[in-house]
Amino acid sequence: MADLDILGRINALSEEEEHLWEHAGDGHGLTAEEHDRLEAIKVELDRSYDLLHQREARRAAGLDPREAEARPADVVERYQQ
Repeated sequence: MADLDILGRINALSEEEEHLWEHAGDGHGLTAEEHDRLEAIKVELDRSYDLLHQREARRAAGLDPREAEARPADVVERYQQ
């Protein structure tokens, strides 16, 4: 997966997230399904950004960025900010 593909995924997820928040802000609130989807989007955004950062780090170290791999959600979500 190339950087542009990852960025495209990030943009698509961000647009979906924004759409859900707009819907919630219209006075409708969030259904349980929409809330679950927002949580899933958050995780996928974190994983996508992590992959992008791995690729950047490998590139900066003179390594092949194509060897970076998406980490499992349970690993990425345990990172401390």
